[in-house]
Amino acid sequence: MSISSTLNQLHFKVKQNRWLRYFAVFNRIALAAGFLPAGFVKIMGERFTSLSVNHPMGSYLEALHHTGYYYTFIGIAQVVAAILLLIPRTATLGAILYFPIILNICILSLAVRFDGSLLSSPLMVLANLYLLCWDYDKLKYISPFNHLVITDEVPKPKVLNNKFPIIFFGGVLATIITLVLIVTNVYNIMPRNTLSDCTSQCEKSKNPKACADFCDCIHKKGQPLEKCVDEYNKALKNAITKK
Repeated sequence: MSISSTLNQLHFKVKQNRWLRYFAVFNRIALAAGFLPAGFVKIMGERFTSLSVNHPMGSYLEALHHTGYYYTFIGIAQVVAAILLLIPRTATLGAILYFPIILNICILSLAVRFDGSLLSSPLMVLANLYLLCWDYDKLKYISPFNHLVITDEVPKPKVLNNKFPIIFFGGVLATIITLVLIVTNVYNIMPRNTLSDCTSQCEKSKNPKACADFCDCIHKKGQPLEKCVDEYNKALKNAITKK
């Protein structure tokens, strides 16, 4: 059996399950709820957060806020993607438009270690991917696994299966737990949103002084995150060497 035929059969079984259909609707609503407020803020021309401009994300958002109609354009794109997701007939188009936007936000959040979307943005990317997979029957024509002429079309399910997919949702829960553990432990230090939040982690730090210097480097001096992290890591190495 070809890869395209296998994917068609798998997708057909998934579409037959009522709970997975509910999960797709839930993801559409959740993703739309994530973009509508953020998009309207940009359309109204308001600053997105109250972060200090010394903060890596705050500096980025401040510069973005001053890009004029580009800032407004991003807001419009977010609102349009959210609205398209809420309309069943245009949900596929909404998922396609939504994906590059949320993927960019996810990479940005990880790059600057932003607490506000460090966990939510990867989850939103996964939810978006689920919707794209859900609409595989519409997107498969651009898949490299399908031929230009598809002869193994699978009929749409007429009767939905009410069996609860325990394995699937168990995998979803395991994915979320794994993601939380990775995100909360992958960085040895975080800039946090404010100076007080940043210094609060210094109590449990291996080198409290180096941690405090890192926070000052970010929130008082406004230095780039990479430079502050490098200085922090050097301070840790020097402390180990002196022992």
